[in-house]
Amino acid sequence: MMKNKEHLPIFGIGPFLVTGMAVVTAIAIVLIYYVCKLGTLSGFTAMLLRVVGTILSIPGIIIWFIGAVRSDMDENIKENRLKKNGIYAWVRNPMYSGWWIFISGISLIWHNVFLIPVILINWCIMTVVLKNTEEKWLRDLYGREYEDYCKRVNRCIPWKRN
Repeated sequence: MMKNKEHLPIFGIGPFLVTGMAVVTAIAIVLIYYVCKLGTLSGFTAMLLRVVGTILSIPGIIIWFIGAVRSDMDENIKENRLKKNGIYAWVRNPMYSGWWIFISGISLIWHNVFLIPVILINWCIMTVVLKNTEEKWLRDLYGREYEDYCKRVNRCIPWKRN
């Protein structure tokens, strides 16, 4: 049930969430790669991780860009409409998932086995924060419409369900 004249903030928790994931990743890179100098891979495995990391980083930026710049999300927020088309038909949180995919790619580029868990840690941070903030707000604001949308569209991995 939509509340009268109430809408989500334009930026939401996004800047804090993205900054938190970036800081966790940066601290891990400095501690693991430079301070402890543990787990750095070499040879084919290092090259493979760099290639995969680069391949992940590029779509991460594209997903964020489409969700943030090309989706007209600001208008939907101002007008209290649940955005369900375009990239939002593929992923509920393209701006956050784009950053997560990008940061995951950056973690892999460092070709360090101990940075791989950082990808999962960031996933957990993102999931917990979204479940306890924006998803609650959206559920309160849109009710059943949002519940149905959640059943059709993934939270953070862009994937078209049948």
